[in-house]
Amino acid sequence: MVKLIVMTLTQRFYTRTFALYALITDETTNFDAGAPYVLVVPMLPVAAVTLLTFTLVATAIKQNKDINTKREDVLSWEDYFMATAVLAAKRSKDPCSQVGACIVNDDKKIVGIGYNGMPTGCSDDDFPWTKKEKHLYVCHAEMNAIVNKNSADIKNCTIYVVLFPCDQCAKIIIQSGLREVVYLSDKHESKETTQAAKRMFDSARITYRQHIPQNRKTEIDFEEINWDATVQRAPSP
Repeated sequence: MVKLIVMTLTQRFYTRTFALYALITDETTNFDAGAPYVLVVPMLPVAAVTLLTFTLVATAIKQNKDINTKREDVLSWEDYFMATAVLAAKRSKDPCSQVGACIVNDDKKIVGIGYNGMPTGCSDDDFPWTKKEKHLYVCHAEMNAIVNKNSADIKNCTIYVVLFPCDQCAKIIIQSGLREVVYLSDKHESKETTQAAKRMFDSARITYRQHIPQNRKTEIDFEEINWDATVQRAPSP
């Protein structure tokens, strides 16, 4: 009796799941609630059944994208530039803090990117990464973004940086003519180096502000470009 009830509920669950899929995609399904393979479903974990549901629905939504209307769910400019800095930080080999920086001009064009790491020609394997010694050798993200600039002049540009600049980077930022610092984290605000940086920025009239992302996470999916591969594939002859 219990087995019969579970089978009945499972059949209803699958019927409604596939009905939802068909509703989203405007496609009919060949699902047969009485098919033999349904008998094994009660043996599957609930999580697996739930995963199947979300997979079907997500697939349906992706396949039903409106390719004739402008997308609205795009990154804001600020999120885009800060995300670029965060992505650059992924290149850092620093075991403690991975920091990235992105310099942007008035035309919203990126003119410099950098992350914290050893100087060119200084092997990552030969120099120390301990908290006590690394500061003697590591180039910070702001410095690398400035020296790696692809523009002759970065005066009046904005720098987006994952961590609030230290005093040494503040000096370089001021001397480079940057006019604004947009940071993601100020976790070292109580440190003397950070307080010195802010004092110099205030004196040089360089504005600084914290960026609050619209979304906590931004996913990078290397396969997303192929979402409609089956739709655009040429028909078989």
